[in-house]
Amino acid sequence: MFRKLGQSMAAWSFKYIPDPSIFAVLLTFIAFGLGILLTPSGPMDMVLHWYKGFWELLTFSMQMALMVITASTVANAPAIKKGISALASIPKNSKQAVYFVALISVAVSIVHWGLSLVLGALLAREVGKSLKRKNTPFEYGLIGAAAYLGQMTWHGGMSASVGLLIATPGHFLEKQIGIIPIGDYMFNPMNIAVTIAVLVFPPIFAWMIHPKDDEIKLLEPDVAAYLDRTDEGAHRARSVVTVGDMMNNSKIIAYLLGLLGFTYIVYHFATKGFSLDLNIVNSIFFFAGIILHGTMADYVQAVKDATPGVSGVIFQFPLYAGIMGMVRYSGLVDVFSAAIVSISTLNTFYFWTFISSSITNLFVPSGGGQWAVQGPIAMKSAEMMGASYIKSALAVAYGNTWTNMLQPFWAIALLGITGLKARDVIGYATAVMILSFLVFALPLLFLPV
Repeated sequence: MFRKLGQSMAAWSFKYIPDPSIFAVLLTFIAFGLGILLTPSGPMDMVLHWYKGFWELLTFSMQMALMVITASTVANAPAIKKGISALASIPKNSKQAVYFVALISVAVSIVHWGLSLVLGALLAREVGKSLKRKNTPFEYGLIGAAAYLGQMTWHGGMSASVGLLIATPGHFLEKQIGIIPIGDYMFNPMNIAVTIAVLVFPPIFAWMIHPKDDEIKLLEPDVAAYLDRTDEGAHRARSVVTVGDMMNNSKIIAYLLGLLGFTYIVYHFATKGFSLDLNIVNSIFFFAGIILHGTMADYVQAVKDATPGVSGVIFQFPLYAGIMGMVRYSGLVDVFSAAIVSISTLNTFYFWTFISSSITNLFVPSGGGQWAVQGPIAMKSAEMMGASYIKSALAVAYGNTWTNMLQPFWAIALLGITGLKARDVIGYATAVMILSFLVFALPLLFLPV
């Protein structure tokens, strides 16, 4: 029943919902119109508010782009891909494969959402190849959806855009809420409970919706042919003729740079304890990627291969920043905050923040981009309610991550790696999303931070 519901919703979304970049443009126009209607700002005032915010997130945009790129370079390193191939031989049938891929994807997402996305996709592909070689029937679309589940479960973990941003000095809400350490964001009773729950339940839900053996769909010819291809991701052979070639392909140079980077990283944790922000997380994966690839030539190529995955971030983040500018500087933040407060009690405020965030995510698919738009509203509402900033931030984070299963924006990278189509994955992912609703809602209603 849930699988059919998810497939119906996916079919509707892909028929009527445009590219996420169009949503960013439409939201710009909506914020512009609402500012004129609901605040004293006139049309030219809104233009000025929009442009004032337009370039305010350049640092944040670069940080988010590096989150994707550095995670991709690590996941595609030869040693990691060799480990993935070994793991892929563990599942013996399709249901085992679904549970196993889901569990790995969710577990890795707690460390890094970008790594989960790429590594989960690579694991799904290798599991598919392994089962195909054994002539074992498997539901490849559901295995792909299982790999995508990390995008539903990451935003309370170590790479949480919201948590890392509010822990980074100079963030755009620092004057209002100060610096909130990532340890306070992650290691509170509510988020610990949610983290345990997402490790346990979504993989079980994915296993539960697996079709009967006689209902497993045959692979489409193009997908079958894709799985039969050899891995194209091996390091490219390069000629070493000149002194420049020798330096490009020198392991000594790469390892020395990696050593330099990790010297600072060790110093950071030795002097500051468990202190994470966007910059230190990116640093860890940046230098780990260099060491894992072994030469600067291979690492630079890995960065080039990963760069297309951040095109949406580069284009959309200035638009999100412009929306943030209109919301903040026109006074819309006060209007929206008052609306949320008017329907909430202190106990239900976090739940309604989660619901509003879940809806907003369908239009603003980036966690960081959504925080730029919704963060000022959520924090102002929390201030008006006398509510916890941390729990309010987590409510926004949970809403953002929960409805990723309906939002194909981040699935683009997964589809490219697995050879699947969006319609193969999103229906199953939506079914797991529906089953996982209480995993997020109940803690927000009943647990303290």
